[in-house]
Amino acid sequence: MFSIRAVKSGLTLIAVAKAMSAAAGSSEPPGLCLSGNTVGVRPDSPSRLLRLAAVPGYEQDRVNDLLLHSPVGSVRRHGSSEIPESGNAHVVFFPGDIQNFQQEMALHPDAAPWQHWSLERVALILGRRFLSHHIWIIRASRLYLHKFSSYQNFVESNLFGAPEHSSDYGALRHLRALLAHGMERANLPDPLPILGSSLSLPPGFSLTIMGFSKGCVVLNQMVYELPAAKTDPELAPFLECVTDMYWLDGGHPGGSETWVTDKRALAELARSGVALHAHVTPYEVHDPMRAWVGHEHKRFIHTLEELGAQLSQKLHFEDEPASIDNHFRVIQEF
Repeated sequence: MFSIRAVKSGLTLIAVAKAMSAAAGSSEPPGLCLSGNTVGVRPDSPSRLLRLAAVPGYEQDRVNDLLLHSPVGSVRRHGSSEIPESGNAHVVFFPGDIQNFQQEMALHPDAAPWQHWSLERVALILGRRFLSHHIWIIRASRLYLHKFSSYQNFVESNLFGAPEHSSDYGALRHLRALLAHGMERANLPDPLPILGSSLSLPPGFSLTIMGFSKGCVVLNQMVYELPAAKTDPELAPFLECVTDMYWLDGGHPGGSETWVTDKRALAELARSGVALHAHVTPYEVHDPMRAWVGHEHKRFIHTLEELGAQLSQKLHFEDEPASIDNHFRVIQEF
């Protein structure tokens, strides 16, 4: 999460970009073949990637680009199309700063050195971890200066992506609508019904929600929306299908609320029965310039443990110096 250091230490964006470039190599992700809206992979790669542009959410002005990774091995032909027939388990992932589609990252000098953490690469990493799941990577609706992700469609945010949380912004409703339209666009069997439909959720549907770095602001917003959503006839059944939520080294450029510490909101989260996972690195929780991040993380963990939540947690790379590299590596190591 790069914008914090730029804001707090007064570094110029150019200096930050140089530091980022020096910290990582420029290795090209193996096996990615990019063309048009569809992303192919090597013939020996057991996966399929499909890029979906401007998928609508629940309001006309809320659209997001999606990347879908579907497991191969259970594909049926329908006319000239291939339709995956794997189960109805899904993972949604919200990336952090600088992460974008491979082609976009390659065009910008500040982003190019980080192409091995592109959206396509992350989809493949998660696809190997969740073999039978459909992986949905949700691109931030705005990347200021091609670096700073803002999830304005999910939570009120400034240009640098610092959130302003509320209880009724509509993050859960937007996610529900995005998945329904995305499944329809991708011709998945047994898709979620569109909001407003009288149809029930498809059999076997389950959902895991993940945020990395800046992407964790979306999960935090969802936590604040839980009380109202549980009484909503369209959202309550959807929430019951959420099995797991993962916070992966959350961070953003605001001065607080990196982790949810409101006890009433966390009590609702604990009562939900969702399995909760918090994976962090020293890059975020041991930064002396942003000591509040570590304090909030401890309160988040302690409060959920007191409330009896189903919680797992881990500090990764604790014996190594804090680094951006290890910050990203948590995506592989969690």
